[in-house]
Amino acid sequence: MNLRSESRSKRPWSGRTPRLGVALLALGLASGALPARAQTNDAESRFNIGLMHMREGRIDVAIEEFKKAVKQEPTNPFFLKGLGQAYAQKRKYKEAAECFRKALQANPYYVDVRNDLGMALMLGGERDEGKKEFLTAYGDPTNPTPEISARNLGQAWLEEKNYAEALNWFRTTVNRNKAYPDGYLGMADAYYNLGKVDEAIAQLEAGLKELPNDASLQVALGEACYKAGRFSDARSHLEAAAQQDGAGPYGRRAQQLLQGFPK
Repeated sequence: MNLRSESRSKRPWSGRTPRLGVALLALGLASGALPARAQTNDAESRFNIGLMHMREGRIDVAIEEFKKAVKQEPTNPFFLKGLGQAYAQKRKYKEAAECFRKALQANPYYVDVRNDLGMALMLGGERDEGKKEFLTAYGDPTNPTPEISARNLGQAWLEEKNYAEALNWFRTTVNRNKAYPDGYLGMADAYYNLGKVDEAIAQLEAGLKELPNDASLQVALGEACYKAGRFSDARSHLEAAAQQDGAGPYGRRAQQLLQGFPK
C-alpha cells in the first residue's frame, strides 16, 4: 500500500504523482527507519552490508546478509526488521510477517514494526489483520509517528472504497501532523472519490499553506485544478512543481502534464 505500490487500487484520478504507498512508506529503509546500534561487531557489519545492498536494489544479496546477522543475534529486533523488509521487497509477505512478529517479541516497544507487520499482512491478503495492526500502532502511546499509522489506515480504507472512513483517517493524519503531506493528499483522493472535487482542491490548498515547497502537493493541486477547468491555476502549480523538484519524480510528472497543456 505507496512509488507505485503494488497494492494500491487504480482510481480515475489520483490527485498526485504515484508515490510509494503505504507499503513502501512503512517498509522503506532509505529514510533511516532502522536505527544502528552503538557497537560494531560482525553481526552489525552484516546488517550494515545488507542495508547497503537493499538501498542499491540487490535484494537477494541483502536477504543473505540479514540472515547471517540474525543467525548470530536471533533476538535483535533491528536485524529482524531488516530481514522482514527485504522479504517484503521480494513479495514474500508470509516470511516478512514472521520476521516482524519476532521483532515485536524481542522488543514489544518497537512500535514502528507494527506498521511493517500490518503492511505485510495486507499485501499477503490478510487485510483485516493488517488494519488491526495499524490500529494497534496508532493507539499505542509510545508510537513516535501516529500520523503514519493513521495514514496507513486511511489508505487501506481508500483501497477498499470506503471513502468516508478513509477520509476520517486522513483527517486524523493531518490533525496529528500538519507537516505530513500524505494526509492532505489522502483527503483529496477521498473527497474526489466522493464526488466532491471542490473539497479535494480545498484540502490540497490547505496543505500548500502548511508546506509551500512540497512538490507532491503542487502537482496534485495542479492536476486537480486542470480537471476542474482552472487552467491558469493548474499551470501555475505545475510550473512551481517543475521548478521545486527539477529532475525528481514530481518535477518530471509536472513537466509531462505541462506538455499536454492547451496552448
